[in-house]
Amino acid sequence: MERAVIIGSGNLAEALARAVAKSGLKLVQIFARNAARGQQVAALAATQWTSDPARLAEADIYLIAVSDRAVAEAAASLPIPAGAVVAHTAGSVPLEALPDRPTTRRAVFYPLQTFTKGREVDFSQIPVFLETDDEALRPELEAFARRLSRTVIWADSACRAKAHLAAVFACNFVNHMYAVGEGIVRSAGLPFDVLKPLLAETAAKALDAASPADVQTGPAVRNDTGTRARHCALLDDDLQLKNIYSIISNSIWAVSYTHLRAHE
Repeated sequence: MERAVIIGSGNLAEALARAVAKSGLKLVQIFARNAARGQQVAALAATQWTSDPARLAEADIYLIAVSDRAVAEAAASLPIPAGAVVAHTAGSVPLEALPDRPTTRRAVFYPLQTFTKGREVDFSQIPVFLETDDEALRPELEAFARRLSRTVIWADSACRAKAHLAAVFACNFVNHMYAVGEGIVRSAGLPFDVLKPLLAETAAKALDAASPADVQTGPAVRNDTGTRARHCALLDDDLQLKNIYSIISNSIWAVSYTHLRAHE
């Protein structure tokens, strides 16, 4: 497989378009309902674009990079040529969301990473999870994926859903905690910058450790009930955040205790 069409114009579609364009593969077209974004993504990848299904280009693989809820509709509504591969890029959407047509081959191509508009990433460092119910397609699909990433993993929908769930905890929830921390320091008249060295060191330690549990610090892991009580008192005006603090602190203590017992 050499020729690819990317369906979508969001953050993942943009990153994927850039990666395919640089890989030596042939990005023949961007298909996007949003004309402005479709033009923008196509320009970034130096390719063509269309919003007209009748003008969908012929390709070997069609990568559906749209929202989870739009995957099935996009796959069913487009005139995919016979013999082509249709692959969605969603972490928590099962393979079966794609129509099981006798004329096309279906697959999953899920890159486990966070993507942001205008921010270029090194796609070769991103783990890509693959799935297909067509055994004959596996070598071709893997060869295609390895043109883009050094880490290619075969995983069924159940395994991929857990990887996606783990990513939500490790990325989306963690970033939200950054935003919560920003709000708290700003309420003290301090800039978010005072937290940035801490964030950098925390991430670096987790990446260097065999397990993040090995480098956990803070009042929860020490079972410092006095400090925890003082923190909760500061959150008396925000009961939701106070509850989050208590739940996460209890989880830290439980995970750390279990981790310690497992390594005794």
